[in-house]
Amino acid sequence: MNRQERRNFRNGILFALPWIIGFLVLQLFPILYSFFLSFTRYNGLGAPVFIGLNNFRTLFTDTMVSLSTVNTLFYTFWLIPIGVTIAISLALAMNQKVEEVALYRALFYLPSVLPSFAMVFIWILFTNPQYGVLNRLFVSLGLPFVNWIGDPRFTKPSLVILAQYGAGGPALIFLASLRSIPKELYESADIDGCGPFRKLRSITIPMITPIILYDIIWGISAGLQAFTQAYLMSSSSSGQDAMAGPANSLLFYVFYVYRTAFMYSKMGYAAALSVMLFIASLFIAFIVFRWGRSWVFYEVDQK
Repeated sequence: MNRQERRNFRNGILFALPWIIGFLVLQLFPILYSFFLSFTRYNGLGAPVFIGLNNFRTLFTDTMVSLSTVNTLFYTFWLIPIGVTIAISLALAMNQKVEEVALYRALFYLPSVLPSFAMVFIWILFTNPQYGVLNRLFVSLGLPFVNWIGDPRFTKPSLVILAQYGAGGPALIFLASLRSIPKELYESADIDGCGPFRKLRSITIPMITPIILYDIIWGISAGLQAFTQAYLMSSSSSGQDAMAGPANSLLFYVFYVYRTAFMYSKMGYAAALSVMLFIASLFIAFIVFRWGRSWVFYEVDQK
């Protein structure tokens, strides 16, 4: 490099230095240190004691690990398809040429920027078995009474419904993807006599498949790391286990990692749980990306 290139490189490094330091100190170091702690017995005080693979052996025989895994996978399995469907539906609605569409877009997006703890408390009041609006609506329509926060059969579906309040964020991304679809494709479809559903199936959905894949990956990440909503809702369940909800139905995997580390002071075992979650997330993401090759359409594929 000449003198000007060296100076530009130096200035670029200086501007990027805060991010580089943050990445090394706040992300990479904790990840590597968690890998180290996963092979130790450590309670947060004193020095870690190396115990080899004992934490991982315990992990495969821990019934709470299997329970939290099932709860997490159940939540993630329903979160993704419902979330993608609602986000696409909202994007299609926000893409219509109607008056005051900007106001509607803002209203759809507003819940996604609210703090998650505020949304949880609003949802708890909304679904309260004694004075909640939702149960009153069910009763007025002749539907059965549902204890959304006290019945273990409905706590996880309740969280899946609650998560859809944040669908406005992904919907805006889908909206941007919809606006980038060439209008010539729809004009050709109109000439061929295609109806709205045929255009949706043959043009709209294939052209936004990269964003669908992105939303699926994002949903997997959010589902596997679900914690805040389960923690707050389980804490509000009176008469039940204050840290796991009714019948441990809200004991998600990250929730169990939190309890293991900060309630039971088993930092080494919690690190092993975190490492397994990290490995499982990478494996699932790899499978989804390989699966996406068969149905994701990129414009570059035409060239």
